[in-house]
Amino acid sequence: MYPSIKFVTAEEAVKVVKSGDHIHMSSVAAAPKVLIDALCKRGDAKEFKDVRIHHLHTEGAAPYTDAKYEGVFFHQAFFVGGNVRKSVQAGYADYIPIFLSETQKLYRSGTVPCNVAMIQVSPPDKHGYVSLGTSVDATLAAIETAETVIAVVNKNVPRSFGDAMIPVSMIDIFVEHHSELEPAHFTAPDPIEEAIGKHCAALIEDGATLQMGIGAIPNAVLAQLGNHKNLGIHTEMFADGVLPLVEKGIINGACKGIDKGKMVSTFLMGSQKVYDFIDDNPMVLMQDVGYTNDPFIIAKNPKVTAINSALQVDITGQVCADSLGTTFFSGVGGQVDFIYGASLSKGGKAIIAMPSVTNKGISKIAPVLNPGAGVVTTRNHIHWFVTEYGAVNLYGKSLQERAKLIISISHPDAQESLDKAAFERFGPHFHFIG
Repeated sequence: MYPSIKFVTAEEAVKVVKSGDHIHMSSVAAAPKVLIDALCKRGDAKEFKDVRIHHLHTEGAAPYTDAKYEGVFFHQAFFVGGNVRKSVQAGYADYIPIFLSETQKLYRSGTVPCNVAMIQVSPPDKHGYVSLGTSVDATLAAIETAETVIAVVNKNVPRSFGDAMIPVSMIDIFVEHHSELEPAHFTAPDPIEEAIGKHCAALIEDGATLQMGIGAIPNAVLAQLGNHKNLGIHTEMFADGVLPLVEKGIINGACKGIDKGKMVSTFLMGSQKVYDFIDDNPMVLMQDVGYTNDPFIIAKNPKVTAINSALQVDITGQVCADSLGTTFFSGVGGQVDFIYGASLSKGGKAIIAMPSVTNKGISKIAPVLNPGAGVVTTRNHIHWFVTEYGAVNLYGKSLQERAKLIISISHPDAQESLDKAAFERFGPHFHFIG
């Protein structure tokens, strides 16, 4: 099918891996499953030891984190996804805390070596280029620095543009395997998430450039933007929620300061509709994470509105987004990159949005963060804070003023205890703060 390329089997390809190697894998939907399976077969046979595996979040199974591979594989990813969470919490796998913008720098600076890069690409075009499709992130940096690059050529990988396009000369070993990309599954927003979505959407102005994560709250926000005009996208990732707004011409990038008319992202996570949307689409630029998540690049766009989530927020505005106490749940990701970038943008708005309580009814707004909780966004970075009870702007507010504001949008059942905690912390004059 591709006469200029010599293909080998996945089993043959992974023979280059040796003890002590560091492996980078394409992330999210682009995780190279056929190579993972072949690698784990070698792991079952104990053909090597202490092989370290790095990637961002991946969809699908991550068998290399299984306890049976202790001493064979050691997962040290840049984000704790749902498929590796239990293994990380049990200590069989690990996490490298890092701003998403700097994941590429780990490779380019040599801080984290890359012996083997395992990637998925689209079939080569007539010019000898393949596309990384849905996952550029730190993968391009891994390709540039790896001793050996193994690519799975997969017709289901969309041909996306931007930094995703690389020449076949950057690849050392080719495997042909045409598996479906892993889709992401979403639940419909519940009434609380819909309320949060409405409060966030009310803060978004016409001509804004948007960044938001994945899940019910971002989808609820996007569903409220049907009457907006000239929105742009500069984000680390997007999913299905943007597609209706593109079709209606609401998202067109007309007011962006850079990459005008383009949707900029570094990875994607969604249904097949999203993968089909970016295929051969010049409107979409899949860029290196060092570009998409650079706060100073982000700030070149006007009215950047960044919406990110949290696990817990205290009454001074400290945001925990990576752990539940000492138990790691996710990672830093791009939250700080975009919170800071939006705050530097002319007319920008940095938003932290979360339900006021957990599924068990426990207040997510606390007098102090749980012991061991990681502060991802500091009290100095936070601007807008949103729950289902409203939106408050903490920028420029003193500790006592922001405590009042934060408590005002906490769950009514928690307000008395939070108010008491603030009174004990700040003294009797707290009640006289307007």
